[in-house]
Amino acid sequence: MGYRRFTDPEGHEWEVRDVTRSAWEFHPVGGNPGKYQFITPPGYEADPFELSEEELQRLLGKPGGSGRARSAKSPFKD
Repeated sequence: MGYRRFTDPEGHEWEVRDVTRSAWEFHPVGGNPGKYQFITPPGYEADPFELSEEELQRLLGKPGGSGRARSAKSPFKD
């Protein structure tokens, strides 16, 4: 399986891996000194190959976009 690659504004290369529908992993490749990150994908697109490089750069630069899971609502609470 191939993964989507893109270059951030600083010239570092990243690989986008769509792990689940609610989480993508951004992995540094080549000489990129960054650390991999979990990102919540946009609700309008499920395939990273369909996003432009600018959209992927925005997702990578999002503060707090580290894939925090939403807590499920309890059926026992009012």
